Amino acid sequence: MEVTLKGSPLTVEGKQPTVGMMAPIFTLKNLQDKSVSLESLLGQPVILSVVPDIDTRICQLQTKRFNQEAGAMHDISFATISNNTKEQQANWCAAEGVDMEMLHDPDNQFGKAYGLYIPEANILARAIFVLNKTGEVVYEEIVSEIAQEPDYNQALTVAKELLLD
Repeated sequence: MEVTLKGSPLTVEGKQPTVGMMAPIFTLKNLQDKSVSLESLLGQPVILSVVPDIDTRICQLQTKRFNQEAGAMHDISFATISNNTKEQQANWCAAEGVDMEMLHDPDNQFGKAYGLYIPEANILARAIFVLNKTGEVVYEEIVSEIAQEPDYNQALTVAKELLLD
């Protein structure tokens, strides 16, 4: 798969989960050094927000938007994932007042499992996955131009519809 960064093409390695598939399992550390597994997020709809670098503008906008939504919707699990270090994520969250679940993937284990790792830039592709309460992918968006925001409204709409089932 190819995406672009400010118009320059980049190759995304691997196979990305698609609608109807079970989401690949993962376990990552959060800012409190606790292991958070996919299984621990399930039982309710899940929004996985994947950002390339928390220290860039679009990633910050994406994370702040989902942090705002997470504060208002307690019946949906939200997690932001990047391959930034714990320290980078913690410093940014402290400066911005963000308190949602932040998971760091500095070894790109999640990125490789989800087919989102871009080796030539050592970042993850920008993506959103909405999972149902059992872990099936019901919505996925891998943003074709990394420097653009994802469709927040569509992801949130799909997640909210899962609450009605």
